[in-house]
Amino acid sequence: MAVQGARPNLAVTVGEPAGIGPEISIRAAWALRGEARCVLVGDAAFLSLTASLIDPAIRLSALSTLALRHSGLPHFGPDTIPVVDVPVDAFVEPGKLDAANGRAVLATLDLAVEGVQAGWFDAIVTAPLQKSTINDAGVAFSGHTEYLAEKTGTPQVVMMLAGSPGEDEPYLRVALATTHLPLKDVPGAITRAGLARVLDILHADLRDKFGIAAPRILVTGLNPHAGENGYLGREEIDVIAPALQEAQARGIDARGPYPADTLFQQKYLRDADAVLAMYHDQGLPVLKHATFGRGVNITLGLPLIRTSVDHGTALDLAAQGLGLADCGSMEEAIRVAAAMVAARRA
Repeated sequence: MAVQGARPNLAVTVGEPAGIGPEISIRAAWALRGEARCVLVGDAAFLSLTASLIDPAIRLSALSTLALRHSGLPHFGPDTIPVVDVPVDAFVEPGKLDAANGRAVLATLDLAVEGVQAGWFDAIVTAPLQKSTINDAGVAFSGHTEYLAEKTGTPQVVMMLAGSPGEDEPYLRVALATTHLPLKDVPGAITRAGLARVLDILHADLRDKFGIAAPRILVTGLNPHAGENGYLGREEIDVIAPALQEAQARGIDARGPYPADTLFQQKYLRDADAVLAMYHDQGLPVLKHATFGRGVNITLGLPLIRTSVDHGTALDLAAQGLGLADCGSMEEAIRVAAAMVAARRA
């Protein structure tokens, strides 16, 4: 995605310190320093050591949260990566989780949200964290998305993954009507009211955060062959189609329901700005097959811009040392966040 205008200030939370998050955050921030002013949020001493081992030419400059709150974000040149120091509580051993650092990881998210609300940052980019570490620290935590929704008082958010399969292929955006649910619970979770909220959020953010004046949304069915006129299920007839008709009456260009097994073809996707899939493993395997390592996780519906990588902490790679992790998804998450900031400014 093309980025125009002044470099945006992006808070990059480095995620689980024992995983690959710190490395890919540093590498991506340094590689894209001409496109975005990435401000790393994490333990400054640990990040400085990591950066020196990656490349001695990488320059980090630490800033305390106290100084940030007092004076705001100071000016840093394009060849310096600022770091807002949020110290860990225990020594970090790559590849080995420590619950003592769970609350510090959560504190990086709190600082990033505070920074956007205060105007220090234009958007948040998150490296992967380990949910179990935070829960083991005594904090009930189900994921970035839910936590950011709670922190910002957002009643409903929508998960969307996006990425480019390659040259001459349509840019893929796949949003989800339901997210992390057991498959047996999905049909009951799909309601006309719920789909209305998801479509409203998807339409609004495609317009306001991506700069798409008249978004076109293709919607999958739930059942094989989109229910085949009721012979393979009635959710399409009783729930999805009526929800789409109501959305169209509100001015939303949402079409379907289409069979999911044939929808993800270039001849259909070229005429769409996003696909709305009914459940996690209906839409995301297609997107991840086409874009893994370059895909971006985007949370829609928040009052702020948040992007993330399409992968986890990769503790096994972190344990083997630096240089094995691919920072392609983090670079793309930074580019997409910067492009969304530019679209919102426009």
